[in-house]
Amino acid sequence: QVQLVESGGGLVQAGGSLRLSCAASGRTFSRYAMGWFRQAPGKEREFVATIRWSGSSADYAASVKGRFTISRDNAKNTVYLQMNSLKPEDTAVYYCAAAPSVATLPTGYWGQGTQVTVSS
Repeated sequence: QVQLVESGGGLVQAGGSLRLSCAASGRTFSRYAMGWFRQAPGKEREFVATIRWSGSSADYAASVKGRFTISRDNAKNTVYLQMNSLKPEDTAVYYCAAAPSVATLPTGYWGQGTQVTVSS
């Protein structure tokens, strides 16, 4: 079983940056696709970004493309979400996910979530 522990959330001003980290444990981590999802107050959880186990490709929600970058370091069993040019609408709890494939991420393993708050 994969365990995911997130960190890096916080309070930033609009236009600022944060880097989220998700440390994973488990032998199968290197073969897992990883992703970030978020849930804003009063909103449903939404897709943010995904990355395949090799790190060779990534996908982003239209709302974050060009501002966020997902990456992974399998040697460190960690996936990152670099968030730049943050907007107030990025405020949400961000969750890390892992699954055998990108398509199955929503039903995979989940971290505890980390709060990101962007002030205007």
